[in-house]
Amino acid sequence: MVPIKKKSLKNLWLTIAGLVIINGIGSQFFHRFDLTHDKRYTLSETSLQIIKNIKEPLYIDVFLEGNFPAEFKRLQSETKQILDEYKAYNPNIIYQFVNPLENPEEADAVMKSFLQRGLTPVNVTVDDKGKQSKEVVFPWAIATYKNKSTKLPLLKNRLGASTEQKVVSSVQHLEYALTDAFNKITTEKKKRIAVIKGNGELEDILKADFLTTIRDSYYIAPFTLDSVSKNPAKTLKQIQEYDLALITKPKETFSDEEKQVLDQFIMNGGKTLWLLETVNIEMESLNKSGSALAFPMDLGLNDMFFKYGFRINPDILKDMYATPIALASGNRGNETQYQNYFWFYAPYITPNGKHPIVNNLDGLKLDFANSIDTIKNGIKKTVLLQTSPYSKKVGAPVEVDLKMVNEKPQPEDFPEGGNIPVSVLLEGKFFSVFENRVLPFKDAGFKPKGKETKMIVVSDGDVIKNQMDKDGQPLELGFDKWTNQMYSNKEFLMNCVNYLLDDNGLINIRSKEVDLPLLDKEKVYEDYTYTQFLTIGLPLVLLLIFGLAITYIRKRQFGR
Repeated sequence: MVPIKKKSLKNLWLTIAGLVIINGIGSQFFHRFDLTHDKRYTLSETSLQIIKNIKEPLYIDVFLEGNFPAEFKRLQSETKQILDEYKAYNPNIIYQFVNPLENPEEADAVMKSFLQRGLTPVNVTVDDKGKQSKEVVFPWAIATYKNKSTKLPLLKNRLGASTEQKVVSSVQHLEYALTDAFNKITTEKKKRIAVIKGNGELEDILKADFLTTIRDSYYIAPFTLDSVSKNPAKTLKQIQEYDLALITKPKETFSDEEKQVLDQFIMNGGKTLWLLETVNIEMESLNKSGSALAFPMDLGLNDMFFKYGFRINPDILKDMYATPIALASGNRGNETQYQNYFWFYAPYITPNGKHPIVNNLDGLKLDFANSIDTIKNGIKKTVLLQTSPYSKKVGAPVEVDLKMVNEKPQPEDFPEGGNIPVSVLLEGKFFSVFENRVLPFKDAGFKPKGKETKMIVVSDGDVIKNQMDKDGQPLELGFDKWTNQMYSNKEFLMNCVNYLLDDNGLINIRSKEVDLPLLDKEKVYEDYTYTQFLTIGLPLVLLLIFGLAITYIRKRQFGR
């Protein structure tokens, strides 16, 4: 009996010593194992690098708490899982899930406060075995670091998508959304954006929401080209201090001196985001008179663009896949009644590429966009946005009439096949438009061939245009107050800016693909009892069998 006790004691001490050694070795090494086939919870190197620099507590309040459907519970669990990953790598990341409507007495005040901050709720239907109830969900989170905070949406509002599809898209977007938010509030702004003025560009109030948004991550300042006529060399020197030039819907022709300033900014490695069009037509003109003439507009940039490798044509695009507009259809008492009609000159652009700028991106709304042609010149070109297969070019000048909403186009009306580019990314070393030409003004540092750089062109200046509310305040970019639709114009433009200026590869996280299987609720309801037994009863039965088997084996072993 004594030797058995000594042997057991020896085994105990060996086990303890082994555990101590293993724990000691383990404390020197840290690794997380992700056993999902799509590596859903494996954080990218970019994310790890960003959270590595968080030296003080970063608090995250997630409002995905309460009674809501299974799809939102899945989004809740996925959000918690990925936040656990962040916390595992940096304990300074502290999060909590909060139900903002937990107290019924304060629900109205909380709802009003959230709406003022832009945290719009989602009304959902909770279905429990055929019994339905309405619930309000706030799919948002707020991240706070030191004295800075930012809101981040957890649910992507895909137009026409089911709740399940929205959740899958949102889970794919989670790491980017969280890391981007952490980067905004923990990293000091470094890059500078010049908002070009002087050629009839879009008013600031009409692009206020976008400028306010990018101001969180970048320094922005107006840059007027009017000074070119007085001192072009000084203007060229000043613009070199910026990293990106934003050109938004100019209406006046650029002089050769102004073109040289922009050209040499590009040759010296400056990034550019061109949001412009070559046909003059506005929806405001149509709303006043019912019809207007769309006519070509020469900005004097054709030779410059041709040299860079693209051309914006003087036409407007008509697309069978269109966005609606609201037109007055009559009166009811003292109130004007509105009806939605599809407006075929406002294409609904659904990105289908895998480039990080447009990957997992919802649809955009454009107005009177032009077609873009690309030209072979050694520059890498990527089409970011294009119209549907059922679209065509309409040459200008042409009369545009609101009565066109009564048209009923058919697929056979678009024989050319559509898929017309409306946004292109160009990357490489560009050649100057003034190569082997007399310069408009003397420049000792003139470069006929530029450094490696990037530019994005969108053939619609209204892509950045936000609407105004009844008090004259800018609404969120992408929101159409007439039809209550939300489009992804803002997210697309933010992705464009981030890609052009991104040094840490944050935008590449958007390429992450997640395979998120969801339950088929109809099948579950059809075999509800069987499903309950399979998911709850069977594990209990197996556990009982396992327990009885162990008890039987132990009795036989020690009964001897």
